[in-house]
Amino acid sequence: MSPRTAAETGAQSDPQTGPETDLKMGFVGVLTAGSSIMKVFPRWAQALGLPTRRLAGHDLPLDASDADYRTLVAAIRDDPAHLGALVTTHKIGVFQAAAELFDEVDDFARLCGEISSISKDGGRLIGHAKDPVTAGLSLEEFLPPDHFRHTGADVVCLGAGGAGTALTWYLARRPDRPGRIVCTDVSAERLAHLRDVHVGGGLDPGVFRYERVESAGDGDRLVAAAAPGTLVVNATGLGKDRPGSPLTDGARFPEHGLVWELNYRGRLDFLQQALAQRAERDLTVIDGWRYFIHGWTQVIAEVFHLDLDAPAVERLAAMAQELR
Repeated sequence: MSPRTAAETGAQSDPQTGPETDLKMGFVGVLTAGSSIMKVFPRWAQALGLPTRRLAGHDLPLDASDADYRTLVAAIRDDPAHLGALVTTHKIGVFQAAAELFDEVDDFARLCGEISSISKDGGRLIGHAKDPVTAGLSLEEFLPPDHFRHTGADVVCLGAGGAGTALTWYLARRPDRPGRIVCTDVSAERLAHLRDVHVGGGLDPGVFRYERVESAGDGDRLVAAAAPGTLVVNATGLGKDRPGSPLTDGARFPEHGLVWELNYRGRLDFLQQALAQRAERDLTVIDGWRYFIHGWTQVIAEVFHLDLDAPAVERLAAMAQELR
């Protein structure tokens, strides 16, 4: 199905009247009710003329079973009123347990083994991995041009799940790529999967270093050893889905570094650790708000078959900021 503009979609009947009132988009996460999107989506839907303003949260525990994932995906597939969904924490679980329930899965989703966007096209269920696009759009908004070439800085990506996979993939393919990307995780299995993704994608293996961490102190050591100007990213989910930080309060961020917390809500311990050192270490500290904006607009465009250009996204971002 070819993309439609917001104006074309708006030609449908009012979403508050008629048979479209049962239509919905889904949000698959852990504690979806606390997300800003629950307030933002109805306003975006009205502005875009979407056929529904209803966003249905689908909460699954961090240790959800394969049966949980299959049941949810089948329910979305079999409900004609369910138009699709954004998947956050459960991207890898959805792919591993339910990929065969999709009629089509994009190449990056297959390579990375994750699905972040569920949509429908003519009755077919489609799975996409949108994180590389989301990561790239968000990163380029704050990363100075030729930053790694000019500074010799590294990247330390704390977390090898879906977000960490997408971000390291994007970074390794940039013209100005870092000389070293350190990838950490508590799970040796996740690190092995990440390595397989990098190798399968034809990325230079010499760029990557994989480090299993058993405690936050291990993360401190890796961050302390990084070059000045290094980009340090919290891609673990700690501070949002679970309490804590991948670093201790004693961690020392690299001087002139960029510190990116991919979350925007929750306790955000990692973000607070960075802010406490911002002046002393001359840090640029970024939270996950723009990552949130780009992630949702990418999936909404897929679910509703829209073409959202940069000015349209900025208008939606301004609306969301008013409700933050």
